[in-house]
Order: sequence, then C-alpha cells, then structure tokens
Amino acid sequence: MKIVLAPDSYKGSLTAKDACDAMEQGIRRAIPDAEIVKVPMADGGEGTVRSLVDATDGSLHKVTVQGPLGSPVSAVYGILGDGITAVIEVAEASGLYLIDKENRNPLLTTTYGMGELIRHALDQGCRSFIIGLGGSATNDGGAGMAQALGVKLLNKAGKPIGLGGEALSEIDSIDDAQMDSRIRDSRFIVACDVDNPLCGPNGASAVFGPQKGATPEMVNRLDSCLNQFAEVIRRDIGTDIINLPGAGAAGGMGGGTVAFLNAELKPGVDIVIEAAQLEMHLKGTDLVISGEGQCDFQTERGKTPYGVAKAGQRNGVPCVLIAGSIGKGIECLYDSGVISVFSMVDKPMPLEQAMQDAAQLAADTAERVVRLFIGGRK
Repeated sequence: MKIVLAPDSYKGSLTAKDACDAMEQGIRRAIPDAEIVKVPMADGGEGTVRSLVDATDGSLHKVTVQGPLGSPVSAVYGILGDGITAVIEVAEASGLYLIDKENRNPLLTTTYGMGELIRHALDQGCRSFIIGLGGSATNDGGAGMAQALGVKLLNKAGKPIGLGGEALSEIDSIDDAQMDSRIRDSRFIVACDVDNPLCGPNGASAVFGPQKGATPEMVNRLDSCLNQFAEVIRRDIGTDIINLPGAGAAGGMGGGTVAFLNAELKPGVDIVIEAAQLEMHLKGTDLVISGEGQCDFQTERGKTPYGVAKAGQRNGVPCVLIAGSIGKGIECLYDSGVISVFSMVDKPMPLEQAMQDAAQLAADTAERVVRLFIGGRK
C-alpha cells in the first residue's frame, strides 16, 4: 500500500516535516510494510522555505541583510535540491515581526533586505526563484528591493531617493540600466493569494497599511506615493501595475516583483505543489493525507489541504485531512477530493497540552485513519 503524507505545518507545534514523521510512526503501527512518501507542504506563507527545503533535500542559508528599519537582521532562505532554485520569504528580511509594535511605521520601512537576499542567491548560482509575500512590514512597492539590485530611483534633480514608502513621493524617474544583469536570466514565481490592486480603497495601503502601523493620514500619504511610483514605472519601464490583481500584496511588493523581476504571480499552494513534485509522487498512490492547524470553510480558499486534495482528485487518489481542530463549513471540502476530516484531539484537553502533545496525537490519528481505510477496502 502506498501512502503520501503532504501536510502543512501545525503552527506553534509541528513543522510540516515533523508532522510527516509523526504520521509515519502511527501508520507503521497499522501497516509496517507500507510505502510511505513524505512531501512536507506549505501554501506560500510562513513555513514555505522550510517545507520546500525538506521536501527536496535542499539547504538553508543564513545571511545578514538590512532589516525593514535599516538595522542589520539575520535572514534565512533556502536553495532546493536542484541547486538552482531559491525560495525566499519576504518576512525574513522585511517582516512585521522584526519590529516592536510601537516602532512600526510603513512610511519608513523598506524591502532593501529582500533585494540583498536575491543578490546572495544569485551569487550561489540560483536562476530560479520562489518568493513568498506574507508578513511584510513594508509599503514601498518593492522599491527597496529594486534599489538593492542596482535600479536607480531618482528625484527631479537626478539624485537617488531614500528608502521607505514615503520616499516615493520624490520619485521622478527610473534608471534600470545598472540593474543586476543576472535578473534578466532568471525566472521569478511569486506566491500571491490576494487580488488587491496597488492603490485605492482595496489597495495595499488601505487594506494592509493599518496592521503595519499606518494611521488614516499615513494611509492616504502611502497610497499617493504608490500611485506616483506606478505612474513612473509605467512611463519608464513600460509595465502597468496600477490595476494588476495582486499588485497590492505585501505593501505593493506584488506589483514591484512584476515590474522589476518580470515575475509571475500564482497561488502559493500551486507553486509549492509544483516545486515539491507532489503530483509525480501521487502516481500509483492509494491514499494521500494532508492537514493543518484548523480545517474549516477557509481551507477551501487556497490553503494547503485544499490544494493537496485537488491534486489527489486529479490523480484519482482519495484524501484524508488530519486537523488540529475542525471548524465550521468543512462540508465544502467533500467535493474537492476530501473523503473525511479527522481531529487530532481525541479527548477534552487544554490547547497548551494539545500543542505540546501534537506529535503523539498526529501519530495516533494517522493510525486510526489507515486502519479505517484498509478495513473499508477488505
């Protein structure tokens, strides 16, 4: 019997790889000789680097780069097992978690460190990039990233503008002649699960700015700055990002990656499924098991278990989900390849205990799942 394990992480308790290992232990108690393939998964957000590195036998690289407010930070990115694909999370260099709440100010924060991570990966020979956009502290439209890669953002006097979202109020022209030439020889795929445009009431500043510390006055200022940036990009680079769906992700970073990296925006889980070669592993499989911390109606909106289930459905493989907890609306998943959803919590217990015992709970649940599955096939 062949079983593929493809869970997301269970935040605060298990990485995706830890979950795979725990589930394998439980399955082997029921089927010692099962063929088990472990494919740690993610949806393009937090944990994507670790999951893809684990799934492809890749490597992690730690680099000191400029943080969102200019101070040095230690950031980690991955190189996949093919040796040429880098996977980078914007939050590592430019994340909200890097700034104390009282110091958050998207007028000042920059994505410069993100550009430094890309440059470091280029130095390692990478020419294919997967970028996750979640968790940024920035609202600069990817301007800092572009500056780190050699793009000159100039004011009316022909002098470089500063860093941060507010500095874009000074931009008058863009000179990309000295951009790192290796960028044009590389492919960039960006995990983007929102369709927000760059500007306006549904844009980067209005929707995501407040959580990054923006006051209503700051939101208006930042929106105006991004609009000006987009107009100069359209004129000088020839790329129109102002109404591009997803351009507003990560403080306009979605649009910036399209403008400066010629990136393709795709749903995060689809990117991870492709990079981890999940569909190849599903060939000849009897059952695929996925899961996450909580399965509910939101799981259908591009979360890892939904993507795995759909991949299983395309390949005729039934999918079972193992969840830390089960919320409302899971019945929507039953038309997407999911045959059942199991909760890991097998008795009343405090959340802290459930998180502490997550590995054992995952193992026990996986054992129950496969015992029921094989019993139903007899």
